[in-house]
Amino acid sequence: MVRRVVTGVSPSGKPVIVSDGEPPRTRQFTHTPGFARSLVWNTAAPAVPSADPTASLKSFVPAPGETVALTVTFPPASVYADPSWDPAAAAAEQLEASPGLAELFEPDNPGMHTTPTVDYGVVLSGEIVLDLDGGETAVLKPGDLIVQNATRHAWRNLGAEPATVFFVLMGAGGTS
Repeated sequence: MVRRVVTGVSPSGKPVIVSDGEPPRTRQFTHTPGFARSLVWNTAAPAVPSADPTASLKSFVPAPGETVALTVTFPPASVYADPSWDPAAAAAEQLEASPGLAELFEPDNPGMHTTPTVDYGVVLSGEIVLDLDGGETAVLKPGDLIVQNATRHAWRNLGAEPATVFFVLMGAGGTS
C-alpha cells in the first residue's frame, strides 16, 4: 500500500527514524473492492513534533488550524456498477473507517461532498477526474497537483486501473 517514514529526536537529541512502514490506520475496504485509505499523519494547532497521533484521530476532517494527511486509492467506476457491489454495506464501512468525512458524502449524489477544508492533492498513480458541482471537470494524471478550496466536488475514476492521490486537508475557518 503506502510506505510512511517518520522521523523524531532521540533522548540524546539525535535525529532518528521512529517508524518505517505502512501507516497503522490503513484500510483496504471490503465492500468497495480496490478502495483504500491510509491516514498518513495529523496535527493539532499548534503543530508540534509528536509520537504517532493517527491512532487517536477522532475525525478525518480537521478543525481550523489542524491538518490531516492521507492517501486515497480510488477503484475504477466499474466497481460501483458491478451488481455485487452493496452501497449500504460500503457506506457503513466508510462511516466506521473514516469518521467525520464519511458523513459529508451526499446519499442522493454519489461521491459529492463538501469539506470545510483547504486541501492539497498530488496524483501519485492512475488518472482521476475532479467533478465540480457546477459541471466543470478536470482530468488529473500522475504528478498533477490539486488545491481544493472547500468546494462541492466528487472524485471519479473513469479508467480501468486504480488511481491513488495523496491529500493534505487543512481545517479552514470559513468558506468563500
